[in-house]
Amino acid sequence: MSSYPLSRRSFLALSAMLPWTWQARASASIPVGLELYSVRNELKRDPEATVRAVGQMGYQCVEFYAPYFERTDAQTKDMRKLLDGLGVRCYSTHNELNYLNRENLPRTRDLNLTLGSKYVVVASAQPKPGLDGWRELADTLNAAAEQLEPAGLKVGYHNHQPEFTPVEGKRPLEILAGRTKPSVLLQLDVGTCLAAGSDPVAWILANPGRIHSIHCKDWSPEPGKGYTVLFGEGAADWKGIFAAAESVGGVEYYLVEQEGSRFPELETAQRCLKTFRSLHS
Repeated sequence: MSSYPLSRRSFLALSAMLPWTWQARASASIPVGLELYSVRNELKRDPEATVRAVGQMGYQCVEFYAPYFERTDAQTKDMRKLLDGLGVRCYSTHNELNYLNRENLPRTRDLNLTLGSKYVVVASAQPKPGLDGWRELADTLNAAAEQLEPAGLKVGYHNHQPEFTPVEGKRPLEILAGRTKPSVLLQLDVGTCLAAGSDPVAWILANPGRIHSIHCKDWSPEPGKGYTVLFGEGAADWKGIFAAAESVGGVEYYLVEQEGSRFPELETAQRCLKTFRSLHS
């Protein structure tokens, strides 16, 4: 497995934490789950059987993505019953930005409460051009957070490459981090962070207590590979990421995510979980 070297600044910061801080937290107690986009074709074919298979693999939580919004209240209650029977939690969902508008927010709230979610995460957004568009997005996240807080729910935002790609000399994710309420989750997608040329460890260290969940998606710079490599086969320094996330980032749960691989979806998920357990020990 190849990995990007840590920047000198990140290395020194991590060195200051280790070894006792890293060992102090019982890392095994932090659940590992699956972003269900990883098994999207199976999920579309048979949602209940797919979630059951994921739970039986040993995943401790799942993250539903946008189609969950289309399910009926009865279907959502049945899914929660299935999760409870498996001993699997749903800590967060991935949402389109319009799920947080005035018309949709009540339904988003109710579905997430039924599933037992804690975080309503915006999966992606296409704000107006320039940094002002990102500032406006931050204000939208803050407004939704205020409306969901009475129900015990928090808002989050998930990055892709554009958030780490400088606009007017500044990375948009820095705008979101600086302008949103501290309670807004900054869900880190490791693969897209790497693909944009940024350092995941440095980002975690720069935003203590904001990285409550991480998408454990790998990425390779080798031609033709990109996001198709399995977890642990790409450029990510997972040991360094785990150390930063658990000592500074405030991580509460990990989520394996795979956009596609050389194996079928469920086999891919199982292989990634096995590697995760071997690296996160």
